[in-house]
Amino acid sequence: MKQGCYRLMKVLVVAIYVMIFVSFVNISCAQSKIQQFDDRVMLDLAASRTPGQTEVMLFLSRSYKYVDVGVPAGLLIGGIITNDSQMRQNALYIASSTAISYGAMLLIKHITKRRRPFVQNINIVPVYRASSTSFPSGHATSTFSTATALSRAYPKWYVIAPSYLWAGSVAYSRMYLGVHYPTDVTAGAILGTGTALLLQPIKN
Repeated sequence: MKQGCYRLMKVLVVAIYVMIFVSFVNISCAQSKIQQFDDRVMLDLAASRTPGQTEVMLFLSRSYKYVDVGVPAGLLIGGIITNDSQMRQNALYIASSTAISYGAMLLIKHITKRRRPFVQNINIVPVYRASSTSFPSGHATSTFSTATALSRAYPKWYVIAPSYLWAGSVAYSRMYLGVHYPTDVTAGAILGTGTALLLQPIKN
């Protein structure tokens, strides 16, 4: 038990240092070619919107809360009903990965305070105006954490492919809707994936 707690503490410390490093790199790049790339992608996406695509992207963007909660909850209930201890452990692993990565994301947002694309550049018109700061994307963080943890718990192609397709689609929707830069969703995907991989011992 003590060894497990110590291992988890080491993981959290490493994660915090990585988060802080990434945050300061992002701040230093605020006026760089990376920012120019971000702006160009956002403007191109805004120009290509159609009503039908926008409805799909809104649906995908809203789906993350239900999936992030529903997957571990479903596994937990299934594990209790079937008396499957591994299924219950997988539920704990997925829920812990998502919760910890989400907390780390909030910490980074507080450190960087990067403004939303439509605040940073008035030429970027969003589908709706999201609140809070921009870096990293909370949607990308939690969806990639869930997708990675689920894929590690059940390493079958028919689990891995849909999981990452969903996570990638949600991340793309955040850019399409004009509320996150490409670097926001990339950082979120890295943070979510990395957290799930670091916490993998929980499922064993």
